[in-house]
Amino acid sequence: MLKILIVLLMIALVASLASGLVFLMSDQGDPDKKRLFTSLGVRLGLGACLILVILYGAMTGQLGQQNPWDQGPSNTEQAAPQD
Repeated sequence: MLKILIVLLMIALVASLASGLVFLMSDQGDPDKKRLFTSLGVRLGLGACLILVILYGAMTGQLGQQNPWDQGPSNTEQAAPQD
């Protein structure tokens, strides 16, 4: 569920970026139109939400490392020699 939320937030970020480009091209510096700044604010809010969701997932352990080269934590403690 958390990974789906992360993907949806990334898609929303790309959509906000695209809408900002459209507003930039269509408004052409008109000082009366504030759509570009609104789009920037939405993008910043989505980015902050994405960072918070990723931090939550990492802190709770729901997002972990599953790299093929990472075999997980190794047990480097040696058993104490018995006399």
